[in-house]
Order: sequence, then C-alpha cells, then structure tokens
Amino acid sequence: MTAPAPTVSRELHALMRRCKLGQLLDTLPERLALARAHELSAAEFLEQLLSDEVQRRDAQAAGLRAHKAHLDKEMTFEHFDETTAVTYDHSVLDELVSLRFVEAANNAFILGPVGVGKTFLATALGHTACRRRISVHFERHDRLMKRLKAARLDQSYDLELRRLIGVDLLIIDDFCLQPLDATETSDLYDLVVERHHRASTVITSNRDPSEWLSVMADALLAQSAIDRMKSAAWELVIEGPSYRDREKPALTTAQKPSSKQRST
Repeated sequence: MTAPAPTVSRELHALMRRCKLGQLLDTLPERLALARAHELSAAEFLEQLLSDEVQRRDAQAAGLRAHKAHLDKEMTFEHFDETTAVTYDHSVLDELVSLRFVEAANNAFILGPVGVGKTFLATALGHTACRRRISVHFERHDRLMKRLKAARLDQSYDLELRRLIGVDLLIIDDFCLQPLDATETSDLYDLVVERHHRASTVITSNRDPSEWLSVMADALLAQSAIDRMKSAAWELVIEGPSYRDREKPALTTAQKPSSKQRST
C-alpha cells in the first residue's frame, strides 16, 4: 500500500515564508516523501532542502546577470546544435569554456564566415560566465561605437568608458564589420588600452585580424589597439556552411500543392 503524501502544516508554511524560503514549498512534499523513503536523517534532509534552494537562487541570479548583459537566453551550450556541419578546434573551445582565460585577463577571437555560429558560441560563453558570477556585457561593435560617440556629445563618455572597463568579460560581436572613423578608432583604442591585462574581451568577426587595421581610420592608434588585443588572445576559427541555410522555410511533401490545385 502506497504511503500517503506528507502534508505541510500552515505553521511551517508561515515560517518558511518569513525566512524567505517560500519557493521551497513547491517541492517540499516531494522532498519529504523522498526523505521518508530513503530514511534520511534530519541533517541529510535539511542539506538536500537547502541545496535545492541554493541551486534555485544561483540559477535566478545567473538569469538576471544574463539579462543585464543583453545575452540571448536561447544561445546557451545546452541549445547548441552539435550536428551542424562546421569544424573547429574542440580543444580550444574546451579551454574557453573553462573560463581560465577570464581569470588570466586574456582575450578570445572567434573567427569565421557568416552564419557558422560565432555569435552563438560567444553568447554561450557569456552565459557560462554569468553562472559563475562573472560580470558580462554583450554588444554589437557598431552599436557600441555609436553609443560611445553619443556619450561624447552629452558629456557621459568617461562614465560609459568606466562601465565598460569594469566588466569582467566584454563580448563584442561583428567586430570591424564596418569601417571605423577617427573618433570610433580613438574610442576603441581607449577601451582596449584600459582593459589590457585587467579584463577579458571576446570578439567575433567575419574578418581575419590581419584585415582589421585596414578598416580603421587612424593607423597608429589601430595598430596599438590590435597589438594589445592579439598579444594574449586565443583564436577559435570556425569553418563550414552557414547555419542559417538550415532555417529556411520549406514545404513538406504533404504540404506541397497538387498540380490541380496549382492550376485553379
């Protein structure tokens, strides 16, 4: 005969809510039943219960950090499609996932043609960092440059620059996709110099690093910035067909109109 499900008294409900443990009430009956079935001691049951709460709070905090960092919530390693026909050095990706490069204040370049998953992998690294309580900021390169240029006009440039310098992991997407004028090149130089050996930057780009200099207005500042970024950077090169080709809509055999339907 199956034992009746454990009940939770009103008094326990009230006490848990006063202790801000109300979220545990959803799984408490299940945990009580499990504790009874496995004959857990009071200490073992309490450890399991508090472990649930810690995991819940950690997940919630990571989600808030990811939202603040502007990370796409679907672009995590759990959602990465391993069947994609792209090639890359798995040992380099494993090293990046370890986040040792962040601890060492090194950089990472994720390079390759359009649509091979550069943004996805960079964003997934951002999510991994958020789960480890590392501050992250994700922004497309052209938007970042426009924001810094606008900050010069309203006298908030120093504040914006300090915010970007203070982030543990800065992810710049589509780096040097468009030409940079003199102001944008100067802003990039300021950002790179201030973060050099202090914090990590992940860059995704369709261009090889050897091409970055040619799209910047000030060659001297550009060379100085690029040399600093490259001096301690991992490179993950991805090759293969565009993933986006797989997302094109297509009619299934059952959906294709018959010749009679096409002629009407």
